[in-house]
Amino acid sequence: MDLLTTTIQPYAWGSTTALAEFMGLPPTGEPQAELWLGAHPAAPSCIDRGRGPLALDKLLTASPLPELGPALTRRFGPRLPFLLKVLAVDAPLSVQVHPDPAQAAAGFARENAQGIPLEAPHRMYRDDQHKPEMIVALTPFRALCGFRSPERCGDLLEFLGVPDLRQYAALLHSHPGETALRQVFTAFLSPPRGLLTAVTEAVRRASARGGPFEADLAAYAAITDAHPDNPGLLPALMLNHVELEPGQALFLGAGIAHAYLSGLGVEIMASSDNVLRCGLTSKHVDTAELLKIVRFTTRPVQAVAARWDAESGEHVYPAPVDNFRLSRFDLVRTDAPHTLTAAAPQIVLCVRGEATTASEGGSVKLGPGRAVYAPAGDALRLSGEAVVFRATVGPARPTA
Repeated sequence: MDLLTTTIQPYAWGSTTALAEFMGLPPTGEPQAELWLGAHPAAPSCIDRGRGPLALDKLLTASPLPELGPALTRRFGPRLPFLLKVLAVDAPLSVQVHPDPAQAAAGFARENAQGIPLEAPHRMYRDDQHKPEMIVALTPFRALCGFRSPERCGDLLEFLGVPDLRQYAALLHSHPGETALRQVFTAFLSPPRGLLTAVTEAVRRASARGGPFEADLAAYAAITDAHPDNPGLLPALMLNHVELEPGQALFLGAGIAHAYLSGLGVEIMASSDNVLRCGLTSKHVDTAELLKIVRFTTRPVQAVAARWDAESGEHVYPAPVDNFRLSRFDLVRTDAPHTLTAAAPQIVLCVRGEATTASEGGSVKLGPGRAVYAPAGDALRLSGEAVVFRATVGPARPTA
Protein backbone atom coordinates (compact mmCIF):
# COMPACT_ATOMS: atom_id res chain seq x y z
CA MET A 1 0.00 0.00 0.00
CA ASP A 2 1.36 3.41 -1.01
CA LEU A 3 0.09 6.91 -0.30
CA LEU A 4 -0.38 8.75 -3.60
CA THR A 5 1.03 12.16 -4.40
CA THR A 6 -1.39 13.59 -6.93
CA THR A 7 -1.68 16.38 -9.50
CA ILE A 8 -4.38 19.04 -9.88
CA GLN A 9 -5.03 20.18 -13.45
CA PRO A 10 -5.72 23.96 -13.68
CA TYR A 11 -8.10 23.97 -16.66
CA ALA A 12 -10.00 27.22 -17.21
CA TRP A 13 -13.43 25.66 -16.56
CA GLY A 14 -12.44 24.59 -13.05
CA SER A 15 -13.61 26.16 -9.80
CA THR A 16 -11.33 28.51 -7.87
CA THR A 17 -12.70 27.23 -4.55
CA ALA A 18 -14.40 23.80 -4.77
CA LEU A 19 -11.35 21.51 -4.85
CA ALA A 20 -9.54 23.59 -2.23
CA GLU A 21 -12.54 23.40 0.10
CA PHE A 22 -12.94 19.68 -0.63
CA MET A 23 -9.31 18.96 0.31
CA GLY A 24 -9.10 21.45 3.18
CA LEU A 25 -6.46 23.56 1.42
CA PRO A 26 -6.21 27.32 0.89
CA PRO A 27 -7.40 28.35 -2.58
CA THR A 28 -4.74 29.40 -5.05
CA GLY A 29 -6.88 32.04 -6.72
CA GLU A 30 -6.64 30.12 -10.01
CA PRO A 31 -9.07 27.58 -11.47
CA GLN A 32 -8.55 24.02 -10.21
CA ALA A 33 -10.44 21.57 -12.39
CA GLU A 34 -9.32 17.95 -11.95
CA LEU A 35 -7.52 15.96 -9.29
CA TRP A 36 -5.87 13.03 -11.09
CA LEU A 37 -5.25 9.69 -9.38
CA GLY A 38 -3.59 7.01 -11.45
CA ALA A 39 -0.85 6.27 -13.93
CA HIS A 40 -1.78 8.35 -16.96
CA PRO A 41 1.53 9.55 -18.47
CA ALA A 42 0.24 13.14 -18.80
CA ALA A 43 0.09 13.54 -15.00
CA PRO A 44 0.91 10.30 -13.18
CA SER A 45 0.52 10.03 -9.43
CA CYS A 46 3.71 9.32 -7.50
CA ILE A 47 4.59 7.00 -4.65
CA ASP A 48 7.65 6.79 -2.41
CA ARG A 49 9.06 3.41 -1.35
CA GLY A 50 12.10 4.86 0.36
CA ARG A 51 14.04 6.05 -2.69
CA GLY A 52 12.22 9.28 -3.42
CA PRO A 53 9.16 9.99 -5.58
CA LEU A 54 8.46 7.41 -8.30
CA ALA A 55 5.87 7.99 -11.02
CA LEU A 56 3.26 5.24 -11.04
CA ASP A 57 3.37 4.77 -14.81
CA LYS A 58 7.12 4.21 -14.68
CA LEU A 59 6.71 1.67 -11.88
CA LEU A 60 4.09 -0.30 -13.82
CA THR A 61 6.18 -0.32 -16.99
CA ALA A 62 9.26 -1.51 -15.10
CA SER A 63 7.51 -4.11 -12.89
CA PRO A 64 4.20 -5.10 -14.49
CA LEU A 65 3.85 -8.62 -13.09
CA PRO A 66 4.21 -7.87 -9.36
CA GLU A 67 2.17 -4.65 -9.62
CA LEU A 68 -0.56 -5.60 -12.11
CA GLY A 69 -0.54 -9.39 -11.92
CA PRO A 70 -0.10 -11.71 -14.92
CA ALA A 71 -3.77 -11.81 -15.95
CA LEU A 72 -4.15 -8.04 -16.12
CA THR A 73 -0.81 -7.64 -17.89
CA ARG A 74 -2.00 -10.07 -20.56
CA ARG A 75 -5.28 -8.18 -20.98
CA PHE A 76 -4.05 -4.59 -21.05
CA GLY A 77 -0.26 -4.65 -21.22
CA PRO A 78 2.02 -2.95 -18.64
CA ARG A 79 -0.40 -0.14 -17.86
CA LEU A 80 -3.21 0.76 -15.49
CA PRO A 81 -6.34 0.67 -17.68
CA PHE A 82 -8.30 3.26 -15.69
CA LEU A 83 -7.86 6.82 -14.43
CA LEU A 84 -9.67 8.14 -11.35
CA LYS A 85 -10.40 11.87 -10.95
CA VAL A 86 -12.23 14.38 -8.81
CA LEU A 87 -13.79 17.07 -11.03
CA ALA A 88 -14.73 20.59 -9.91
CA VAL A 89 -16.78 22.04 -12.78
CA ASP A 90 -17.54 25.75 -12.62
CA ALA A 91 -18.12 26.46 -16.33
CA PRO A 92 -19.40 24.23 -19.16
CA LEU A 93 -16.90 21.88 -20.75
CA SER A 94 -16.81 21.26 -24.49
CA VAL A 95 -19.49 19.05 -26.04
CA GLN A 96 -17.62 15.87 -26.95
CA VAL A 97 -17.75 12.20 -27.86
CA HIS A 98 -15.34 9.28 -27.54
CA PRO A 99 -14.69 6.43 -30.01
CA ASP A 100 -15.32 2.73 -29.49
CA PRO A 101 -12.33 0.32 -29.41
CA ALA A 102 -12.32 -0.39 -33.16
CA GLN A 103 -12.66 3.29 -34.06
CA ALA A 104 -9.88 4.25 -31.66
CA ALA A 105 -7.48 1.64 -33.03
CA ALA A 106 -8.23 2.56 -36.65
CA GLY A 107 -8.00 6.31 -36.02
CA PHE A 108 -4.73 6.02 -34.13
CA ALA A 109 -3.17 3.90 -36.88
CA ARG A 110 -4.41 6.25 -39.59
CA GLU A 111 -3.05 9.41 -37.94
CA ASN A 112 0.26 7.67 -37.28
CA ALA A 113 0.47 6.71 -40.96
CA GLN A 114 -0.25 10.33 -41.87
CA GLY A 115 2.68 11.44 -39.72
CA ILE A 116 0.60 13.68 -37.44
CA PRO A 117 2.58 14.35 -34.25
CA LEU A 118 0.91 13.17 -31.04
CA GLU A 119 1.00 16.69 -29.63
CA ALA A 120 -0.44 18.35 -32.77
CA PRO A 121 -3.56 20.43 -31.94
CA HIS A 122 -5.53 18.82 -34.78
CA ARG A 123 -4.66 15.29 -33.68
CA MET A 124 -7.80 13.41 -32.52
CA TYR A 125 -6.50 9.94 -31.68
CA ARG A 126 -3.59 10.14 -29.25
CA ASP A 127 -3.71 6.43 -28.39
CA ASP A 128 -5.46 3.27 -29.56
CA GLN A 129 -7.87 2.96 -26.62
CA HIS A 130 -11.55 3.69 -26.17
CA LYS A 131 -12.64 6.06 -23.40
CA PRO A 132 -15.82 5.06 -21.61
CA GLU A 133 -16.35 7.08 -18.45
CA MET A 134 -18.59 7.45 -15.42
CA ILE A 135 -19.24 10.46 -13.20
CA VAL A 136 -20.62 10.16 -9.66
CA ALA A 137 -22.02 13.35 -8.15
CA LEU A 138 -20.62 14.54 -4.82
CA THR A 139 -22.74 17.71 -4.97
CA PRO A 140 -25.71 18.50 -7.24
CA PHE A 141 -24.19 18.00 -10.68
CA ARG A 142 -25.49 19.16 -14.07
CA ALA A 143 -24.59 17.79 -17.48
CA LEU A 144 -25.73 17.43 -21.07
CA CYS A 145 -25.98 13.81 -22.14
CA GLY A 146 -27.33 12.12 -25.28
CA PHE A 147 -29.90 13.39 -27.75
CA ARG A 148 -33.40 14.48 -26.86
CA SER A 149 -36.14 12.72 -28.79
CA PRO A 150 -36.61 14.43 -32.17
CA GLU A 151 -40.10 15.55 -31.12
CA ARG A 152 -38.89 17.10 -27.87
CA CYS A 153 -35.94 18.71 -29.64
CA GLY A 154 -38.28 20.17 -32.24
CA ASP A 155 -40.55 21.49 -29.49
CA LEU A 156 -37.62 23.30 -27.86
CA LEU A 157 -36.57 24.91 -31.13
CA GLU A 158 -40.15 26.09 -31.73
CA PHE A 159 -40.37 27.46 -28.20
CA LEU A 160 -37.38 29.74 -28.86
CA GLY A 161 -39.41 31.55 -31.52
CA VAL A 162 -36.54 32.11 -33.97
CA PRO A 163 -37.94 32.12 -37.53
CA ASP A 164 -34.83 30.49 -39.02
CA LEU A 165 -35.19 27.53 -36.61
CA ARG A 166 -38.64 26.59 -37.93
CA GLN A 167 -37.26 24.51 -40.80
CA TYR A 168 -35.20 22.45 -38.39
CA ALA A 169 -38.12 22.00 -35.99
CA ALA A 170 -40.30 20.84 -38.91
CA LEU A 171 -37.63 18.36 -39.98
CA LEU A 172 -37.38 16.92 -36.48
CA HIS A 173 -41.17 16.56 -36.26
CA SER A 174 -41.66 14.96 -39.66
CA HIS A 175 -38.68 12.70 -40.44
CA PRO A 176 -37.46 9.41 -38.93
CA GLY A 177 -35.59 10.04 -35.68
CA GLU A 178 -31.93 9.26 -36.41
CA THR A 179 -32.12 10.76 -39.90
CA ALA A 180 -33.56 14.04 -38.65
CA LEU A 181 -31.15 14.28 -35.73
CA ARG A 182 -28.15 13.69 -38.00
CA GLN A 183 -29.29 16.30 -40.52
CA VAL A 184 -30.01 18.99 -37.96
CA PHE A 185 -26.89 18.24 -35.91
CA THR A 186 -24.74 18.46 -39.05
CA ALA A 187 -26.28 21.80 -39.99
CA PHE A 188 -25.82 23.14 -36.47
CA LEU A 189 -22.08 22.34 -36.42
CA SER A 190 -21.51 25.21 -38.88
CA PRO A 191 -24.41 27.66 -38.46
CA PRO A 192 -24.57 30.99 -40.23
CA ARG A 193 -23.51 33.86 -37.99
CA GLY A 194 -26.91 35.46 -38.00
CA LEU A 195 -28.61 32.29 -36.77
CA LEU A 196 -26.18 31.90 -33.87
CA THR A 197 -26.76 35.49 -32.76
CA ALA A 198 -30.54 35.15 -32.98
CA VAL A 199 -30.56 31.86 -31.05
CA THR A 200 -28.26 33.27 -28.35
CA GLU A 201 -30.60 36.21 -27.79
CA ALA A 202 -33.66 33.93 -27.84
CA VAL A 203 -32.16 31.57 -25.27
CA ARG A 204 -31.49 34.46 -22.90
CA ARG A 205 -35.02 35.85 -23.33
CA ALA A 206 -36.68 32.46 -22.97
CA SER A 207 -34.70 31.54 -19.86
CA ALA A 208 -36.12 34.63 -18.12
CA ARG A 209 -39.78 33.94 -18.90
CA GLY A 210 -40.08 30.38 -17.57
CA GLY A 211 -42.25 27.76 -19.24
CA PRO A 212 -41.87 24.05 -20.02
CA PHE A 213 -38.11 24.26 -20.68
CA GLU A 214 -37.24 26.58 -17.78
CA ALA A 215 -34.48 24.46 -16.20
CA ASP A 216 -33.01 23.51 -19.57
CA LEU A 217 -32.92 27.08 -20.83
CA ALA A 218 -31.28 28.31 -17.64
CA ALA A 219 -28.47 25.84 -18.37
CA TYR A 220 -28.20 27.00 -21.98
CA ALA A 221 -28.19 30.65 -20.90
CA ALA A 222 -25.23 29.85 -18.65
CA ILE A 223 -23.52 28.33 -21.69
CA THR A 224 -23.99 31.55 -23.67
CA ASP A 225 -22.35 33.47 -20.82
CA ALA A 226 -19.39 31.08 -20.57
CA HIS A 227 -18.95 30.62 -24.34
CA PRO A 228 -20.24 33.77 -26.07
CA ASP A 229 -20.61 33.53 -29.85
CA ASN A 230 -19.62 29.85 -29.85
CA PRO A 231 -21.46 27.75 -32.48
CA GLY A 232 -21.43 24.82 -30.07
CA LEU A 233 -24.56 26.30 -28.49
CA LEU A 234 -26.75 24.96 -31.29
CA PRO A 235 -25.75 21.27 -31.11
CA ALA A 236 -25.88 21.59 -27.32
CA LEU A 237 -29.58 22.49 -27.59
CA MET A 238 -30.21 19.00 -28.98
CA LEU A 239 -28.90 17.23 -25.88
CA ASN A 240 -30.72 16.18 -22.72
CA HIS A 241 -30.13 18.39 -19.70
CA VAL A 242 -29.49 16.12 -16.70
CA GLU A 243 -29.35 16.98 -13.00
CA LEU A 244 -27.74 14.43 -10.67
CA GLU A 245 -28.21 14.32 -6.93
CA PRO A 246 -25.22 13.35 -4.74
CA GLY A 247 -24.55 9.64 -5.08
CA GLN A 248 -26.14 9.33 -8.52
CA ALA A 249 -24.01 8.59 -11.56
CA LEU A 250 -23.95 8.81 -15.34
CA PHE A 251 -22.21 6.27 -17.58
CA LEU A 252 -21.04 7.63 -20.94
CA GLY A 253 -20.26 5.05 -23.59
CA ALA A 254 -18.82 5.41 -27.06
CA GLY A 255 -20.44 7.95 -29.36
CA ILE A 256 -22.63 9.59 -26.71
CA ALA A 257 -22.44 13.38 -27.03
CA HIS A 258 -22.05 14.99 -23.62
CA ALA A 259 -20.75 17.96 -21.66
CA TYR A 260 -20.41 18.62 -17.95
CA LEU A 261 -21.89 21.94 -16.79
CA SER A 262 -21.37 22.34 -13.04
CA GLY A 263 -20.73 20.49 -9.80
CA LEU A 264 -18.22 18.35 -7.92
CA GLY A 265 -17.92 14.66 -8.76
CA VAL A 266 -15.76 11.54 -8.82
CA GLU A 267 -15.00 10.40 -12.36
CA ILE A 268 -13.51 7.15 -13.55
CA MET A 269 -12.58 6.43 -17.15
CA ALA A 270 -10.54 4.20 -19.35
CA SER A 271 -7.04 5.68 -19.45
CA SER A 272 -7.18 7.37 -22.87
CA ASP A 273 -6.91 10.83 -24.44
CA ASN A 274 -9.23 10.22 -27.40
CA VAL A 275 -11.73 13.08 -27.58
CA LEU A 276 -13.66 14.40 -30.59
CA ARG A 277 -15.20 17.79 -29.89
CA CYS A 278 -18.53 19.08 -31.17
CA GLY A 279 -18.43 22.64 -29.84
CA LEU A 280 -18.12 24.99 -26.85
CA THR A 281 -14.39 24.96 -27.43
CA SER A 282 -11.65 26.81 -29.27
CA LYS A 283 -9.98 23.49 -30.04
CA HIS A 284 -10.06 21.57 -33.32
CA VAL A 285 -13.42 20.24 -34.56
CA ASP A 286 -13.31 17.75 -37.45
CA THR A 287 -16.91 17.51 -38.63
CA ALA A 288 -16.43 14.58 -41.00
CA GLU A 289 -14.68 12.39 -38.41
CA LEU A 290 -17.07 13.49 -35.69
CA LEU A 291 -20.09 12.35 -37.69
CA LYS A 292 -18.56 8.88 -37.97
CA ILE A 293 -18.39 8.60 -34.18
CA VAL A 294 -21.57 10.29 -32.89
CA ARG A 295 -24.46 7.94 -32.17
CA PHE A 296 -27.84 9.47 -32.95
CA THR A 297 -29.88 7.03 -30.93
CA THR A 298 -32.26 8.51 -28.36
CA ARG A 299 -33.39 7.06 -25.08
CA PRO A 300 -34.35 8.54 -21.72
CA VAL A 301 -31.26 9.31 -19.68
CA GLN A 302 -31.16 7.05 -16.65
CA ALA A 303 -29.01 7.99 -13.70
CA VAL A 304 -26.95 5.02 -12.55
CA ALA A 305 -27.80 3.94 -9.00
CA ALA A 306 -25.25 2.08 -6.93
CA ARG A 307 -26.06 -1.55 -6.11
CA TRP A 308 -25.52 -2.78 -2.57
CA ASP A 309 -23.17 -5.77 -2.31
CA ALA A 310 -23.88 -7.31 1.08
CA GLU A 311 -20.88 -9.63 0.90
CA SER A 312 -18.30 -6.87 0.42
CA GLY A 313 -20.22 -4.09 2.18
CA GLU A 314 -19.87 -1.68 -0.74
CA HIS A 315 -22.16 0.17 -3.13
CA VAL A 316 -21.10 -0.81 -6.67
CA TYR A 317 -21.74 1.43 -9.68
CA PRO A 318 -22.41 -0.96 -12.58
CA ALA A 319 -20.71 -0.23 -15.89
CA PRO A 320 -20.71 -2.35 -19.08
CA VAL A 321 -16.91 -2.24 -19.52
CA ASP A 322 -13.96 -4.09 -18.03
CA ASN A 323 -11.44 -1.22 -17.89
CA PHE A 324 -12.74 -0.14 -14.51
CA ARG A 325 -14.94 -0.98 -11.54
CA LEU A 326 -16.04 1.79 -9.17
CA SER A 327 -17.62 1.34 -5.76
CA ARG A 328 -18.34 3.35 -2.61
CA PHE A 329 -18.03 2.54 1.08
CA ASP A 330 -20.07 4.48 3.62
CA LEU A 331 -17.99 3.78 6.70
CA VAL A 332 -19.32 3.86 10.25
CA ARG A 333 -16.77 3.91 13.07
CA THR A 334 -18.53 1.18 15.05
CA ASP A 335 -18.46 -1.29 12.13
CA ALA A 336 -15.81 -3.98 11.76
CA PRO A 337 -13.09 -3.12 9.21
CA HIS A 338 -13.79 -4.00 5.61
CA THR A 339 -11.20 -6.18 3.87
CA LEU A 340 -10.53 -5.16 0.28
CA THR A 341 -8.89 -7.72 -1.98
CA ALA A 342 -8.61 -7.72 -5.74
CA ALA A 343 -6.67 -9.57 -8.40
CA ALA A 344 -5.96 -6.15 -9.94
CA PRO A 345 -4.46 -2.95 -8.50
CA GLN A 346 -6.73 -0.73 -6.41
CA ILE A 347 -6.91 2.98 -5.66
CA VAL A 348 -8.84 3.96 -2.54
CA LEU A 349 -9.92 7.62 -2.30
CA CYS A 350 -11.52 9.36 0.68
CA VAL A 351 -14.12 12.03 -0.18
CA ARG A 352 -15.58 12.78 3.26
CA GLY A 353 -14.63 12.24 6.90
CA GLU A 354 -11.54 10.30 7.99
CA ALA A 355 -10.70 6.75 6.95
CA THR A 356 -7.87 4.44 7.93
CA THR A 357 -6.37 2.01 5.42
CA ALA A 358 -4.16 -0.71 6.81
CA SER A 359 -2.05 -3.48 5.32
CA GLU A 360 0.83 -5.69 6.45
CA GLY A 361 3.18 -2.73 6.03
CA GLY A 362 1.29 -0.32 8.31
CA SER A 363 -1.62 2.08 8.17
CA VAL A 364 -2.47 5.44 6.60
CA LYS A 365 -5.13 7.95 7.60
CA LEU A 366 -7.02 9.50 4.71
CA GLY A 367 -8.97 12.74 4.61
CA PRO A 368 -10.86 14.15 1.60
CA GLY A 369 -8.76 14.08 -1.55
CA ARG A 370 -6.14 11.67 -0.17
CA ALA A 371 -5.74 8.21 -1.64
CA VAL A 372 -3.66 5.04 -1.53
CA TYR A 373 -2.59 2.60 -4.23
CA ALA A 374 -2.34 -1.16 -3.64
CA PRO A 375 -0.77 -3.62 -6.11
CA ALA A 376 -2.65 -6.65 -7.44
CA GLY A 377 -3.39 -9.24 -4.80
CA ASP A 378 -2.67 -7.02 -1.80
CA ALA A 379 -5.36 -6.87 0.88
CA LEU A 380 -6.37 -3.62 2.56
CA ARG A 381 -8.40 -3.15 5.73
CA LEU A 382 -10.65 -0.12 5.66
CA SER A 383 -12.26 1.55 8.68
CA GLY A 384 -13.31 4.94 10.04
CA GLU A 385 -16.16 7.42 9.75
CA ALA A 386 -15.99 8.37 6.08
CA VAL A 387 -17.16 8.02 2.51
CA VAL A 388 -14.55 6.25 0.42
CA PHE A 389 -14.42 5.32 -3.27
CA ARG A 390 -12.61 2.22 -4.48
CA ALA A 391 -11.38 1.99 -8.09
CA THR A 392 -10.07 -1.20 -9.62
CA VAL A 393 -10.39 -3.20 -12.86
CA GLY A 394 -13.59 -4.95 -13.84
CA PRO A 395 -13.79 -8.67 -14.60
CA ALA A 396 -12.87 -9.72 -18.13
CA ARG A 397 -15.89 -9.67 -20.41
CA PRO A 398 -16.65 -12.49 -22.84
CA THR A 399 -15.51 -11.88 -26.39
CA ALA A 400 -17.88 -12.44 -29.29
